[in-house]
Amino acid sequence: MTLRQLLLKKGYKRIKLIRTATNHLELKATINSTEGTFILDTGASSSCVGFEAVERFQLLAEDSNVKAAGAGATDMLTQLSSKNKITIGKWAYKKLSLVLFDMTHVNSALLAHDAEPVNGIIGADVLKKGKAVIDYKSMCLYLK
Repeated sequence: MTLRQLLLKKGYKRIKLIRTATNHLELKATINSTEGTFILDTGASSSCVGFEAVERFQLLAEDSNVKAAGAGATDMLTQLSSKNKITIGKWAYKKLSLVLFDMTHVNSALLAHDAEPVNGIIGADVLKKGKAVIDYKSMCLYLK
C-alpha cells in the first residue's frame, strides 16, 4: 500500500504543492470564500496574512501586543483576526485565527528571486489542526 492510499483510506485530503523558484512550498487556500496564494512554512507557529490582504479576505482585525519575527525581520507590529474559515483543497476549518503583519519584506525577497508574491503563510497551527503529513517526494500535503 502506498502512502497516498494509506492516508486517503484514513480520511486525509490530498493537496498538491508547488515548489517555487526560491524552493519554498506553495499552495492555494481560500479564506472566507476568497482564494489566495500561501507559502507552507512548518517553522511558522501561526498562519499569517499581510496587512494589504485584510479587505481581500474580509478579515476583522484587532490590535495585538504580540510582535512578529521571521525571515530577517523582528519586532514587527501585528494584528489578530479570529474565527476565519479556511479551505485548502477539500479540507476546511471554521475557527482559524490569523496573525496580520507587514509582509513587504517576504514578498520583496520572493520577487528578488523571480518568484511570485504571496498573500500569506500557512503555519504549524493549521498543520497541527489538520494532522498534516507532507510527502516531499510527491509534493503533496495531506490534511485530516
